[in-house]
Amino acid sequence: MAFSLKPHTRHLPYSYCAKTAQPSSSNAGNAAFPPIPSSLSVLSSAATRLVAAKSASVRASRSPLEVRASSSSSAAAIAEPEGIKINSVPTKPIEGQKTGTSGLRKKVKVFMQENYLANWIQALFDSLPPEDYKNAVLVLGGDGRYFNREAAQIIIKIAAGNGVGKILVGQDGTMSTPAVSAVIRNRKANGGFIMSASHNPGGPEYDWGIKFNYNSGQPAPESITDKIYGNTLSISEIKMADIPDVDLSRLGTTKFGNFSVEVVDPVSDYLELMENVFDFQLIKTLLSRPDFRFIFDAMHAVTGAYAKPIFVDKLGASLDSILNGVPLEDFGHGHPDPNLTYAKDLVDIMYGENAPDFGAASDGDGDRNMILGQGFFVTPSDSVAIIAAYAQQSIPYFRSGPKGLARSMPTSGALDRVAQKLNLPFFEVPTGWKFFGNLMDAGKLSICGEESFGTGSDHIREKDGIWAVLAWLSILAYRNKDKKPGEQLVSVSDIAKEHWATYGRNFFSRYDYEECESEGANKMVQYLRDLISKSKKGEKCGDYVLQFADDFTYTDPVDGSVVSRIIYRLSGTGSAGATVRIYIEQFESDASKHDVDAQIALKPLIDLALSISKLKEFTGREKPTVIT
Repeated sequence: MAFSLKPHTRHLPYSYCAKTAQPSSSNAGNAAFPPIPSSLSVLSSAATRLVAAKSASVRASRSPLEVRASSSSSAAAIAEPEGIKINSVPTKPIEGQKTGTSGLRKKVKVFMQENYLANWIQALFDSLPPEDYKNAVLVLGGDGRYFNREAAQIIIKIAAGNGVGKILVGQDGTMSTPAVSAVIRNRKANGGFIMSASHNPGGPEYDWGIKFNYNSGQPAPESITDKIYGNTLSISEIKMADIPDVDLSRLGTTKFGNFSVEVVDPVSDYLELMENVFDFQLIKTLLSRPDFRFIFDAMHAVTGAYAKPIFVDKLGASLDSILNGVPLEDFGHGHPDPNLTYAKDLVDIMYGENAPDFGAASDGDGDRNMILGQGFFVTPSDSVAIIAAYAQQSIPYFRSGPKGLARSMPTSGALDRVAQKLNLPFFEVPTGWKFFGNLMDAGKLSICGEESFGTGSDHIREKDGIWAVLAWLSILAYRNKDKKPGEQLVSVSDIAKEHWATYGRNFFSRYDYEECESEGANKMVQYLRDLISKSKKGEKCGDYVLQFADDFTYTDPVDGSVVSRIIYRLSGTGSAGATVRIYIEQFESDASKHDVDAQIALKPLIDLALSISKLKEFTGREKPTVIT
């Protein structure tokens, strides 16, 4: 749902669809560009937009998990591949197995229920064309969270039972989400399983998740996830290979007849790819400077396994530059979400005395990132715009220039302005990385991002936390390559402020209200939909005048701007209840106002957003859980 508002004295243009940003010769050299058309929307996940212009790990003892017949019937042997006995295990449908924005996420105890995970895995194989998995190679990885070890064995046995030829699995079942995508592409696998609840907390009382990526490394399209859900509603048997558990701690191949499991180094393929994308020698020169200090917070998550081989061993950073670098099943009792609230260890360091020059963090499965300078936070919306602006100059992979740029609908319009200046195709898509993947596969997109701390490019088909960190190190190295010892270095804040001076600043903030009662959250969204249906152009909303109100629609160009925006959305990444997200954005071209705190600059819009939505009335929440 979207409201578009304008001030009493100004009219702001608006258009609805993703399009190629057209440059204007009159803008050349200007400090800021005029508003660029962009679209606002309500997605199927109930996103609503308002557009305005103002007048140590837990290892609890647990029994091995088994897949059991859910009736008195015993498992029956079925047609078997060479050398393997396959059992047909009777089962029954289990409610609530519909995938969200990025796979199926629930509490660990839900997944540990009899046949819960097995039903979903079998429903997946029942949804795929046989040529996509029969005698094929599939990848298996995860973020190392609690329950991954048991889940990996279940997935391997069901894969064997359905005729998969080979499983490539990361050592100890560990492999970051970006690395899974990289391995699928590099090894020409048919797809892969990712065991992760991403940035959600882990441990016996918390979250677990599973998703499937297709053969170009991208998350499975809705056509497949819809089939999976449909099959979970009618499933009656699980095809389970009668093979022992595989030792995932040792590299090498284990064979069972014509089925094999190869345990691989989870870092090597990904590291090789990063060396081909970036100029490691340029970055190493920066990190070896005595006047430059760097810190990376792995948040006790999967990128702890990647940080030392990449940043220390290859790029020469000191070992003490890695914070919380030991991956733990419960993320050290933390919440592995790299934002100003949950990455507190890093934030305290970067906003403290004698802070390092550059700080970064990644999340549970390694696909998100946060970028910080000394006492300076780079919003994800600004981060992807700045990376895009510098890509051709500082990153060898983009030496010929990006093919196109894209962002998710709630993300600020900062990237739109870069696309306009560089005369690049620009796309606005629904939340969900799979929409970017379609554009990448069609050769239309190179760099993209989401306001939810996800940034990436077409080197893989997932967002990529370490890639974003290396991109920023490349920009800093490029800007400081001619600086002599003792000269003032160009800082993170210098780069961001120079960007604002060129393009203008899109003030942006997001309010998250986590684990709200679903009933109240859904009622709020329905109230907003009803409000939109009755709204008319010219109506006053506080200091704003309504320009239009609508529901967002997206037509994938492959298969099938306003100054200020407010967006409401129910997130699909939680495992319990509903997460209500409110996104607030306001463009400012006046460079003298660029240093204003975002919460101050956006306060009138924030107050309006809370008033219009009646959020407190519907959810009972006095304040957000997280502000970014």
